Amino acid sequence: MSHLFTPLELGPLKLDNRIVIAPMCQYSADDGNATSWHTIHLGTLAQSGAGLLILEASAVLPEGRISPRDLGLWNDDNETALKTVLDQVRAWSPMPIGIQLAHAGRKASTHRPWEGGAQIRPDQDSGWQTRAPSELPFADHEQAPEPLSEDEIGELIEAFVAAAKRARRLGLDLIEIHGAHGYLLHEFLSPLSNRRDDRYGGSLENRMRLLLEVFEAVREAVPEMAVGVRVSATDWAADGWDLEQTVALAKALKARGCHFIHVSSGGLTPAQKIPVGPGYQTALAARIKAESGLTTIAVGLITEPEQAETLLASGQADAVGLARGILYNPRWPWHAAARLGATIHASPQYLRSEPYSARGLFKQ
Repeated sequence: MSHLFTPLELGPLKLDNRIVIAPMCQYSADDGNATSWHTIHLGTLAQSGAGLLILEASAVLPEGRISPRDLGLWNDDNETALKTVLDQVRAWSPMPIGIQLAHAGRKASTHRPWEGGAQIRPDQDSGWQTRAPSELPFADHEQAPEPLSEDEIGELIEAFVAAAKRARRLGLDLIEIHGAHGYLLHEFLSPLSNRRDDRYGGSLENRMRLLLEVFEAVREAVPEMAVGVRVSATDWAADGWDLEQTVALAKALKARGCHFIHVSSGGLTPAQKIPVGPGYQTALAARIKAESGLTTIAVGLITEPEQAETLLASGQADAVGLARGILYNPRWPWHAAARLGATIHASPQYLRSEPYSARGLFKQ
């Protein structure tokens, strides 16, 4: 039996298989509101046969967007627009859908990648003042962020909770808290970006405090939902956030009832040196899973079904996350089932009523 196509439980959420579509920013929202592009994009992915689809990083505050065109979930208009998209997607797919809640911190207020991705300064059209743990810009040439006060940190936690409640009203199945890729919660974790001298800075315990407080508050607000965290397991830079600290964080999250950890890396500093290659982050996931016991999703250049199967069969992770690979091949899970001799249960609308063997659908 294929490990990739066995069920997996993420707290209260049961998945038919262990293929997770990881969050991917689309930079196509209108003032935080989902658009017709999201209907097309998510509708396609919802027909892929994956076990779970996680929506892109969605800002809990307008200033938490990476770009002015990022998805958001901070007001009623955002919620209504996303409901319209989700209603259309769900009409044709039973796939569980989650959402990643985020704040971009000092990496906010930027142009979209295909527009160069440069920072938009507060005095420029569509720009705003960024916020962060400390007055340290992501790159030396950028305008420095303003440090968050402790009162503002409390308001930030409330914003995550409010967005989580909106996600619950939308009928979403899962919440992933974004603590990776150099965005705000990761910035609090790393000593390279956090130079605070209050209870949110300095020691590892203090630097982990905000992410743990956000997790606890969200978990308490939506106890019936699966709630997990996306992390960068290492900054890939000297004196930064590293794997040992991530293991400590994972243990703390597990003790607080975290349902899963989604293991990525990097994104905090331009000085990073990432050894990119097939499955380059899987060893990080394996160490976290082994030492924390937390259900673990591995992601990063996992492109072949046999590669994913070996990763799970060897116990390095509990699930695999696909991003650009499933954009390239939106039927990746179906083709994987055919190659691995598995039966896929999450099916397109025309096969929705019962499971079918992928061997009967695709040539070998």
